[in-house]
Amino acid sequence: MSKIDWIPDGCRDAALFSILALCWGSSFVAIEIGLEYVPPLLFAGLRYAIAGTIVFAYAAVMNDRVRPAGRGEWAAVTVAGTFVIALYHGLLYLGELYVSGAVAATIVSTAPILTAGFAGVVLPEERLAPAGIAGFVLGLVGVIAVVQPSSAALGSDVTVGAVLVFGSAVAFALGSVLVRPIDSALPIETLQAWAMLIGAGVLLGWAFLRGESVAAIELTSATVLSFSYLTLVSGVFAFFLYFELLERTGATQVILVSYAEPVVAMGVSWVALGYLVDSLTLVGLVTILAGFVMIKRKALRSVLRSALDGASSTTP
Repeated sequence: MSKIDWIPDGCRDAALFSILALCWGSSFVAIEIGLEYVPPLLFAGLRYAIAGTIVFAYAAVMNDRVRPAGRGEWAAVTVAGTFVIALYHGLLYLGELYVSGAVAATIVSTAPILTAGFAGVVLPEERLAPAGIAGFVLGLVGVIAVVQPSSAALGSDVTVGAVLVFGSAVAFALGSVLVRPIDSALPIETLQAWAMLIGAGVLLGWAFLRGESVAAIELTSATVLSFSYLTLVSGVFAFFLYFELLERTGATQVILVSYAEPVVAMGVSWVALGYLVDSLTLVGLVTILAGFVMIKRKALRSVLRSALDGASSTTP
């Protein structure tokens, strides 16, 4: 984003955060609607083929580097494309064949907790303290509250969907950790563009192996609206917001969007589909958030202190 001057300076970060949460939270419901008419992997693959092309053009204008150089940078875009784009979205779209967008968003909100857990194993300098381990366990308890497993429900479509969506969160978290030690100087826009295009290729190949066909797409107004929204708003526009917010506030604050997304998804599901989540799903979301706070307590304390210092310095 090059121009955000239309947003008052005092509330600019909060406004960007809210818009990003709205874009990404509503995407879970848009996926749920679009899956009525489009095969899941084909849906995700076509979405990111178009979004990746647009972000690539943006990266070419904004940066002087549009191509990875060396093994490290090619490894970075390949890992990000395979795990963060292809596996994450492939499993998410497949999972949403069985669970609602609101439930999927709540389960996916475990991704930051899983990221911290994997980082503690893969990266010795980020090993979790006992409180962090307790937060990780608390996050898993939150997922159990959302899924509400029982002997009768085991093997049901809802359980299958929840497992697939949780697998998508695992893929996202694992990819986010695996890409960190890789030596890469690629601008974030360029890395994201290549990841989208590589991920789209993996998704479309996966769709072919699964037997999905373009002929199975039902071209309706809902199809066009869902696909356009996911590609242009939740995809391209939201990533531009993400780049801007990341530069302005840092990764710790941006990651908090993950916990606003389920709330947005619940609201949009209620307005658009008349779907209400049950109380245990809300309990699960709060439990997952509590687990994240336990893991990231030091970083969050630092963010809060900076925000309070900034507020006091602007007080007349």
